[in-house]
Formats: sequence, structure tokens, C-alpha cells
Amino acid sequence: MTDVYDTTDASDTTDYYSDGFTSDLGDMDGFMCNKDWVREFRGYYEPLLYWMIFPLGMVGNLLVVWIYTTVHNRMKTMTDMYLLNLAVADLLFLVTLPFWAIDAQSGWIFPEGLCKVVSALYKINFFASMLLLTCISVDRYVAIVRVTEAHNQSKRTRLLQSKLACLAVWLASFILAMPELIFAEVKTKTWGSFCTLVYWHDDQNRTKVLVLSLQICMGFCLPLLVMACCYSVIIQKLLQARSFEKHKALRVIFAVVAVFILSQLPYNAHLVVEAGQATNASMTDCNQLINFDVIGQVVKSLAYIHCCLNPFVYAFIGVRFRKDLLKLLHKVTCRTLMGPKVPPKRPSVMSDTDTTPALSL
Repeated sequence: MTDVYDTTDASDTTDYYSDGFTSDLGDMDGFMCNKDWVREFRGYYEPLLYWMIFPLGMVGNLLVVWIYTTVHNRMKTMTDMYLLNLAVADLLFLVTLPFWAIDAQSGWIFPEGLCKVVSALYKINFFASMLLLTCISVDRYVAIVRVTEAHNQSKRTRLLQSKLACLAVWLASFILAMPELIFAEVKTKTWGSFCTLVYWHDDQNRTKVLVLSLQICMGFCLPLLVMACCYSVIIQKLLQARSFEKHKALRVIFAVVAVFILSQLPYNAHLVVEAGQATNASMTDCNQLINFDVIGQVVKSLAYIHCCLNPFVYAFIGVRFRKDLLKLLHKVTCRTLMGPKVPPKRPSVMSDTDTTPALSL
């Protein structure tokens, strides 16, 4: 029977992260550190935070889906397709938050199979969100910088490419979330049960380091690299353009990149340190370990808030999206008060042929 490496120790001294990744820093060469306060800290703020994010994110993402399926009878651009899939990914992501809110407050009270499913669903949609944002940056690069190539392709061809890209994103996200399906288990301690990852045993924690490395590379480094390359070229293109909307477009780009970096960089920096600690434990002071875990909880919540608020960052900052939302609300109101009325047709929210400096938002 294969041995497993349990990220908690037998003396009930370590704590865990709500996304299934467990801190194993409490048991190193016989050194024991009681981290009960870390769990108490998590129980203080995570349930309230997640229950606040849940309805806010649900409303925002449902509005995005509503806009794209009501105002637009079909997807007309690649970015339309990416934003719709991004909203769906965030909706599925949000569904897992109540489980982790309850877990933080009362422990895991659900079956072990649900632990695996919720953990995997959590990570599938986290990776899908990051990779879809990467696809959006590439599409904006093509629409603004490669204008001729974009116009030479038919809308049908570009939509087919976007569907294939979305399929690849979901497939890659499922593969990257396989550790949750394989290693997620419900562990029982004296104070209750919790859903965590139990890795295969090896001398240098290679399995855990590999999982963390994949998460860091695919969940942050790759999206950041692609966004930096695409948006840097877009900025150069916009600086050369003679348009009154140039500065507005630059503000949009800086907002997109800044929000991504500010929300994701602290969490991934923490994961890098955790991976290094798993390879070669250098932190032995108990207070230092507790502070490290507390910081991990805070930066993790910050990173996940970004995924839940994607509609406000990538859609609601767009003038056209707001106009379509107001138009849809006006349409519903008019139908309710005065009967149905057929609105005039208008271009897509993000037309590939609209390569104005406003980033087509």
C-alpha cells in the first residue's frame, strides 16, 4: 500500500488553508508548533468575507451572462466568447465559497467525495479565470496591433478559434486541478474535521513542490508574462495614435494590469516561499511559522476576491457594457409598463473590428 504524506501531524498542531493546500510547517525534525490561533484567525474573517463576496460576485457575473445572452443573440467576437466563459468560470468558482465559509467556521461537515469535487471545482475555475484573462489580452493585441490580420479573418473563423481556445482552457484547468481530485481527503482531529490535501510521501516533498510550482507558473507567471508582452505593445501602439481617447485607453490598461498584479503577486510570492520551505525547511521559530500562515490566509483571500470581481474589473469599466446594461434594464422596464418593444440593432460590446484606443471595452 502506498504511503501518503499527511500535511498535518498526529499531535493536532498544524493548520490548513481553505483551498485544500495545507501548511506542513508545524512538524519539522521533531519541532512542534501549536497553530490553533491560525485556525481561529481564519474562522474570524473568512466566513464573513466569503458570504459577502458570494452574492456580490453572483450578481455581477449573472449580469454579464444576462447581457451576452439577451442583448446579443449570439457571440460575435472572440472577446465576447472569452468574457462569457470567464463569467461562467467565476460563477462556478463562487459556488464553492459557501462550502469553504462553513469549513472555516465549523469544520468540514460534508462527505469526502464532496471534498474532492469542491476542491477540484475551486481550482478548475481559478485556473480557467487566469487563462481566460490571458486569452483576452492576446485578442486585444490582435485587434489593436494586428489590425490587418484581424480584418482578413472572417468572424466565423475567429469565433471558431475562440471556441477552441476556450475548450483548451477548460481542459488545461481540469488537468491542473487533478491534484485536488487525487489528494483531497477529509481529516478528523480533536476539534473536528477538515478538507485538505494528503500528498504521497517522499523525502523532499517533491509532489507538493510540483503542485505548487504548476500553480505558480500557470496561475500567475504565464498570465503575467503574456499580459505584460501584449499590453506593452498595445501601449506603444496607442502612444503613436492620434486620438482623444488615447489617455482613457491607457488608464484602462494600467487598471487591468495593476489589479492583476496587486491581487496575485502577494499570494504567489507566498506560494514560492512555501514551496521553498517544503524543499528545505528554514523557518523553525514558532511565531514566525504562525505569522507565515496568517499572511498566507490574507493574501489567498485577496487573490480569490480578484477572481470573483472580474466583471467589475474587465466588463463594467467598459462604456459600451454599461450602455448595454442600461439599455437592457430600460427594455425590461418598458416591456413591463408599456408592452414589448423591438430595440434597434447595434454593434457588439467588444467588436473585433472596433480597434479604437478604448480597448474596445
